[in-house]
Amino acid sequence: MDVQIIYNTPHERPLGYLIATYFYLTGLSAGSFVVSVIATIGGKIEYKPLGKIGAVLAPILLIFAPIYLIVDLERPFRFWHLFVYLNFTSPITYGTFLLTAYPISGLIYAWYVFKGPQKMASFFGIVGIPLAICTHGYTGFILALGKGRALWSTALMPSLFIVSAMVSGIALLILVASIRNRFFLKNTDDREKDKDLITGLGKFMGGVIIMDLFMVFNAILVLLTSTKEAYEVVRLMLFGSFSLEFVWIEVFLGGIIPLFLVFNKKTGKSLTWVTIASIFTLIGVYSMRVVVVIAGQTIPLH
Repeated sequence: MDVQIIYNTPHERPLGYLIATYFYLTGLSAGSFVVSVIATIGGKIEYKPLGKIGAVLAPILLIFAPIYLIVDLERPFRFWHLFVYLNFTSPITYGTFLLTAYPISGLIYAWYVFKGPQKMASFFGIVGIPLAICTHGYTGFILALGKGRALWSTALMPSLFIVSAMVSGIALLILVASIRNRFFLKNTDDREKDKDLITGLGKFMGGVIIMDLFMVFNAILVLLTSTKEAYEVVRLMLFGSFSLEFVWIEVFLGGIIPLFLVFNKKTGKSLTWVTIASIFTLIGVYSMRVVVVIAGQTIPLH
């Protein structure tokens, strides 16, 4: 006699919104830093204000980011164990040192951007770029090692995190630079030149958004033609409980609408509309982090 036994076993989600926010802040930091270095060593004097803004934002964001990671621990006051009990086969060990080295490098870079010689700022900027990319990229790498999670277990995950970090970093620079233009620049000529610089940065953001959407599209195609679990995750993202966060907030609000705003002839030249596009983009990237973290744990392990 065949007997079928069904176990009603709950499946907890070990990672939640705190981790998604941690991923988001590290991405903002990395993106801001890379754009800052590009502006600093670009050679054009009009780019320097953007370099200074990014130099300030990057270390501040990365100082706050680990707080969310520590609070998420069941025993947060034991976070220092990561520095003492090392496991060199675990990417978390390397991430611990990256989270230490990158902000230190970023603070030194920021000091030289404001106080020191250009050569030293360029040097620490170039040194800091791989640290910034690795600090955020390793978070995607950790998720990619989750072999039992269909949404995570893809070689595209680290690249998706890095590209979306660039998108969010540029968007944040646009937002802060627009606030600076509106409230802190008094000279009309300076404000007009600054406006042209910010709207030009909006076009750059649009180009990176296209790259990000292309990678997301590829990831979805791979999942649709992969395992049954992968197909179910995509179904949840496109038509199920996560369709609002993925389709409407991440793709439409955070991707398609900003693309229209920054590349349209009228709105693309408007500081107001480019700023709105940057806000939508920031919301979309955060939604992406939430979808990856939460939706990635929705389908139970088998």
